[in-house]
Order: sequence, then structure tokens, then C-alpha cells
Amino acid sequence: MSNSGTQEPMIWGVLLHLSYNMWADRDAPDWHEHVSYRPYLRFDENLWDDLLHQIANAGGNMIVIDLGDGVAYESHPEIAVEGAWSPSKLRDELAKVRDLGLEPIPKLNFSASHDAWLGPYSRCVSTDGYYAVCRDLIAETVELFDGPRFFHLGMDEETAEHQRHYEYVVIRQHDLWWRDLFFYVDEVERAGSQAWMWSDYVWHHPDLFYERMPTTILQSNWHYRADFDLSTERVQAFLGLDKHGCDQVPTGSNWVVKENLPDMVRFCAQHIAPERLKGYLQTVWKPTLESCRDRHEEAIAALRQAREVHEELHR
Repeated sequence: MSNSGTQEPMIWGVLLHLSYNMWADRDAPDWHEHVSYRPYLRFDENLWDDLLHQIANAGGNMIVIDLGDGVAYESHPEIAVEGAWSPSKLRDELAKVRDLGLEPIPKLNFSASHDAWLGPYSRCVSTDGYYAVCRDLIAETVELFDGPRFFHLGMDEETAEHQRHYEYVVIRQHDLWWRDLFFYVDEVERAGSQAWMWSDYVWHHPDLFYERMPTTILQSNWHYRADFDLSTERVQAFLGLDKHGCDQVPTGSNWVVKENLPDMVRFCAQHIAPERLKGYLQTVWKPTLESCRDRHEEAIAALRQAREVHEELHR
């Protein structure tokens, strides 16, 4: 798992969404486009196929797939939206991903700010029934992915502000947030994968984070802006995570500026120990829809540029 003596190839990953029901539990006023919950799958397979080839051609080697309610899980088909992929369809698509030389990694975001995909269970957080559903979904997903190396749990932005579009707001605090995190991690590890999560909890609770966070959880601190100002919490976190001994996959995006990921590579090469810098993840934060093609392709172009920067720095 993490911190082993064997150095795996650098991760050059892209996060793509099968499901996009993670921003609101209703037909909400637009914060940004596509924020509203929809009872049907928002996904274009032609675009998906094109993006997979473009990622592979750009030097990418990993796809993190946000599954959510986009799969009709055998254990809990009741959460699936209209048009969700069957388990056999998902397996076929994963085979296609692997044939292109890309490693598929599952993501189910269990943050209470991003779990509208859980349907009625998003209103049962931290109950016995909720734990049973999450346990089933993690186990089935690991099986569908044939024992993935990592399992992304999300766990970001669990605040009232980030749930301002929700009708039903849930915020776990203090020990409950940690107990639930460790529950998900235990289930992932029991299934044979390594837990992966967003790191933004550290921005607001650094002392508690470094006191309690195991270094066996792969961390993705994210920063999407042009300025890598070390006086800010989110940029300082790259250094703090490194000092704590965490393996990192820093995460960038073209959400604000398209040059963010190449700039992140330059910054991290100077501030993160190479043995703990496991690679990079590019995010778009757009659904996999034809109307968003330009943003996806722009992000992939930045991934190619980021890899070129990395290679230049390590010649």
C-alpha cells in the first residue's frame, strides 16, 4: 500500500463523471451549470470514448470515475437513476479503459455535501442502515473493478455553505466525522484497496488532521488558481502533508485557469519529496456531456503540458 519501498510509475490521472448528482438534492437554482439533481443519467458515451482516447494520447495513465447513482448496483438498485449502467455494462467499459493503457479507479464521494447520489440514504447518514448500504456499495464496487489499487472516498467540503442548494443539510463534526471516515477506510482496506481522499479538511483543522490522519490514506490536496501563494492554507497544505509523511496526488483543474496543472507540477517538484509525490490528478468539474467537450479537451491538453513540464524538470 502506501509508503512502500517499490516506486510505482507516476500517476497522470483525469477525473471523469458518470454520475453528476453531487451538488444538490433538488432542482436548484444554478450556482454553476448542471448543479441541480436529475433523476436521469447525464452522460454522453461518444464524448466518453473520445476523451478516453485523448487522455491516453496525452500521456495519461489513470481514470478516476465518479460513479454515484450512475450504476444499477446489484446490492442497491434503488439508488440508480434512469439510464444508469448495468454492472455488466460497467465491466465492459472498464475493459475498454484498460485496453487503452489506462488504470480505472472508482470514486464514491461520501461527503455529506456531495452525496445526493445516495438518494434516501443521504438523509440517513451515520445510522446503522446507512452504514450497511455504504458497506455493500464499497464491496460491490471493488468487485466490479476487479480489486482496484485505490478507492477514492471524496470526503471534501462538508460545510453548511457547500450545502446551500440542498433541502436537507447534514454536517458531521468532531469525532463523528472521523469515525465515519475510518469506517469507509476500513471497508476499502478490508476489500483490498487503498483509500484515497480529498485533503481540504486540513485547511480548517490542521492540528487535528495531523494528529489523527493515518499516512496510509492517499491524499489529494487541490488548488485550482494561478497563484501558488505559500501564505494560504490550501497551498501550505502541500508542505504540511509532505512533512506529515503522506503520499500525495496533487490535484489541479482548468476550473479557473487552464495553466493550473503545469504550474502545479513546477511548484510540487520544489516542495514535495519525490518518494511521496505519487502523481497528479486533473479535474474539470463538468459532466461528461457534449456541451462540455471544450472544457474537457482543454483539461486534457493541460495534462499533456503538465507531463512535458515534469519530464523537462527531471531530465
